[in-house]
Amino acid sequence: MNPKAYINLPVTNLGRSRAFFEALGFAFDDRFGDETALGMTINQSCFAMLLTHDKFAQFTPRPIADAGKTTEVLIALQVESRDEVDRLVEIGLAKGGSSPRDPQDHGFMYGRALADPDGHIWEVFWMDPAQMPGKE
Repeated sequence: MNPKAYINLPVTNLGRSRAFFEALGFAFDDRFGDETALGMTINQSCFAMLLTHDKFAQFTPRPIADAGKTTEVLIALQVESRDEVDRLVEIGLAKGGSSPRDPQDHGFMYGRALADPDGHIWEVFWMDPAQMPGKE
């Protein structure tokens, strides 16, 4: 099985969200966007739809969580190196994101959390399975 993942996230300002994620290096496919939505490519198998609150509400009968006050999802992105973790998080912080917790360094795995301008938490991490405890 090789499913593709589509993450739908409510955002308050599409232009601000686009600028934030473009600065991190993500691309947008404007064929899947309009004044209510942006189609963002994370990689060849994972995509995000950034939706205005009105558009997002069309897909769920539940109230939209205020991601700045509650955690409704943690989106984890594995990158190629510790330096890449730091580089992406620092760009995100400079573009209006925030850091909801201290970095976590477990030796074989290093990660930092970045909250986007709407409060959604992106866990950016690097891992070397060969260095995992118990591996010989």
